Amino acid sequence: MRTESPAEPPLIEPLHCTAVLTHHWLVRVRGGEKVLQALCELLPGSPIYTLVHDPIGIGDGWPEVRTSLLQWLPGAKKHYPKMLALLALAARAVRLPPVDLVVCSDAAIAKAMRPDGRSKVVCYCHSPMRYAWDEDMRREYGRTLPLALRAPFLISTALARRIDARGARRVDQFVANSRHVAERIRRYYGREAMVVHPPVDLPAAPITGAREDFYLCVGHHVPYKRLDLALAACERLDRCLVVIGDGPDVERLRSRAGPVVEWVGWQSASVINDYYRRAAGLLFPGEEDFGIVPVEAMAHGCPVIAYGVGGATETVVDGQTGVLFQPQTADALVAAMQRATSMSFDAVVMHRHTQRFSRARFVREMRVVLAGVMTE
Repeated sequence: MRTESPAEPPLIEPLHCTAVLTHHWLVRVRGGEKVLQALCELLPGSPIYTLVHDPIGIGDGWPEVRTSLLQWLPGAKKHYPKMLALLALAARAVRLPPVDLVVCSDAAIAKAMRPDGRSKVVCYCHSPMRYAWDEDMRREYGRTLPLALRAPFLISTALARRIDARGARRVDQFVANSRHVAERIRRYYGREAMVVHPPVDLPAAPITGAREDFYLCVGHHVPYKRLDLALAACERLDRCLVVIGDGPDVERLRSRAGPVVEWVGWQSASVINDYYRRAAGLLFPGEEDFGIVPVEAMAHGCPVIAYGVGGATETVVDGQTGVLFQPQTADALVAAMQRATSMSFDAVVMHRHTQRFSRARFVREMRVVLAGVMTE
């Protein structure tokens, strides 16, 4: 059966208070933006403050969006990831209005926007900013840059980290999207966080159709997501790999990839879901904070072969909904793919497992969190 679920109606009463939402940037609907959409259900009509907004890329149906001064910088909508210092300074310059509640959806620097003194602040943290806080990743990425850009990058990340830490001190309640991210919040900000897994759009019924002989990688492909391992494993096994999405690693790896790889670019949700229905498996070789993509795949009956560190360990059940592997090498990924090929996966069990990540559950749990903060 291949019926998609209709949009879930609000199942709870919205919160009644004056509020604003903040988000790092609104340029395309990915996992963080789906969280923001669900938060809009709880606070209907509340404006969104963000650093950069692309109305075409983000689509319709959003409340009023208010942007920082960075919006008017030529090329900012496309090149904002390269403007780390400017992003931090622009966030710090945003003064939020005097409201009861500020709900910040953040994977970068949105928490640095300055709330009114009387506002309660709840930050749903997708992850502390990796290139600012993860020293190994920061230096590794810096080494990939031209020599003239390395010092400015390290200075920019240090500035962003300082401004981000200052913003974190103003947060009344952190909410993490996984236990993995909660540990990072404890390590980097010195704060405890509640865990509420993000919402995932799920099909209404299990997808039980036949599987085809290809694997998938889906997302915005940056170096830490390790697309290179998926390419190497599929080339070694002579198995077709379909790469959906964009990102710097697509540009870097495409020219050297062999004929087993098909690059299809960014696709709509309906097209991605169709690939999930047909693929032999989803390859997920990076260390992710949570990972909405594996949950989407499992909900469509597609087993997940994932690196067994980080958010994947909270969503993938080894031997039941997929296979976890370590260490983070092509050899280990090849062995995991071979193990998965020898197993059978029950689409009904996989679909049932993913219900714990539904949109309705997220809205219900976040309402409890926000109501609790407002009564403190």
